[in-house]
Amino acid sequence: MKMTSNRAAIVLTLPERLIPGQIQTFLLKSKACLSADRPRLVFDFSHVREVDSAGVEMLLHCMERVTKQDGDLKLAAVPADVAIILELTCIDRLFEIFAGSSEAVESFNTFSVEAAQRSLGMLYPASSLENNIRSRALPMAS
Repeated sequence: MKMTSNRAAIVLTLPERLIPGQIQTFLLKSKACLSADRPRLVFDFSHVREVDSAGVEMLLHCMERVTKQDGDLKLAAVPADVAIILELTCIDRLFEIFAGSSEAVESFNTFSVEAAQRSLGMLYPASSLENNIRSRALPMAS
C-alpha cells in the first residue's frame, strides 16, 4: 500500500486483488486514515485487477466509516473491468469516480455540481435534468 499525502487529501493505493486476505491487510494499514477527523481520502484503483464481494463490502465499510467522521472518500483510476463490477452492484452511485488520483485530490478544492447533487440524493447530472425539463416543456405559441 502506497500513501501519498497532499494537504487536501491522502491517496491510498489499493492492492491488486480486493479479496479477503489482502483486504484485511489494507484495512489494518489504513486504519488511522479511515478514523481521522474529517478524512479526505482517495482510493487509487490503478493496480486493482480483481474485486469480489468482499471488496465491494470493504468499499461500503470504508465509505460508512469516513462518512461517520464527516469526511469524504473518492475513487480514482478504476479499470474498465472493475468499473463494471461497481456499476452492477450500484456502488458507482455512492462515490465520485475520477480518471486519476490528481483529479480526485484536486476535486477536494473545487465545488462540483454533481457532488452536490449526489449528496442531496439527486442521481442525475445537471445537464440531464436540464434536457429532461426542456423536453417536457410545452412549445410556445408564436
